[in-house]
Amino acid sequence: MRLDKFLKVSRLIKRRTIANEACDTGRVMINDKPAKASTNVKVGDILTISFGNKDVKVEVLDVQETVKKDEAKELFRYIG
Repeated sequence: MRLDKFLKVSRLIKRRTIANEACDTGRVMINDKPAKASTNVKVGDILTISFGNKDVKVEVLDVQETVKKDEAKELFRYIG
């Protein structure tokens, strides 16, 4: 699945256009490498997202095209 779509489906970023902008400005990394919006995300990848002055690091646990709002948090796990 595309990175921008995963960020939206998992609700890490609310809208796909904002996910696209975050990728384009280099604020999203997969396995410590800068990632474009079209990069494929797979189970086991480590995503690092920069929100202002804090970084959010998550591990991808599952990839699904659609998911209910309360099940979205099961697609990833926060890493300290």
